This record gives sequence, C-alpha cells and structure tokens, in this order.
Amino acid sequence: MDKEESFCNSTCEDQINMAERELSAFIRAVTELFGPEQARPSTEDWLDESELMDRPPRATSRDWQAVTVAAAARLANRGTPARDHRTLAASTDTKVSPILSSNCFASALLV
Repeated sequence: MDKEESFCNSTCEDQINMAERELSAFIRAVTELFGPEQARPSTEDWLDESELMDRPPRATSRDWQAVTVAAAARLANRGTPARDHRTLAASTDTKVSPILSSNCFASALLV
C-alpha cells in the first residue's frame, strides 16, 4: 500500500467516525426532546442530507454539523411539537418539593 492510499484510508476512517458521532448525538437529542417516534424519520433525514451536501470532488472532509442543522430544519418543518420528556414528567407530577432557601440557615442563627 502506498502513502497516498494509506492517507486516503485513514482520512475515510476519520470521516466515518466523525459522521457516526454526529449522527448519534443528533438522534439522542431528538429522542430526548421529541420522543422515540421521531428518531427514525430524523435518522432518515440526516442520511438524506448527508448525501445532498455539496462538497468538492476529492474533498477530505465534510461538515457533519451542517448535515445535522439541515436534518434539524426538516424536523422543525414537520411541525412536530417539542416534547421535552423532563418537562412533561415534571408538569404531570403532583408532588411538590420543598424549596430550600439559602436564608433559612442564617435566620436560624439569628434567633
């Protein structure tokens, strides 16, 4: 294997790893914020956008964050209401937690 072929293989592996990390982070965020039912169409959007991104021939890198932004725009255009599961769980919880005040300890010392 010559130097150029070795460089190309290394560069390709690096790009694949970066793409995998970017897609994984995107899908994790979509699942957390919009629910698992949006994960599959969002994955398909991300993959479609990765194929549509312009890049010069023989380019050694790709802007994976731009792919994520474009896929996120598709998600927003689907009109899917944001469903933050943490907020949803908190809004349906009828238990009230006490609010600790930083002044409680100081006022106890004054008495």
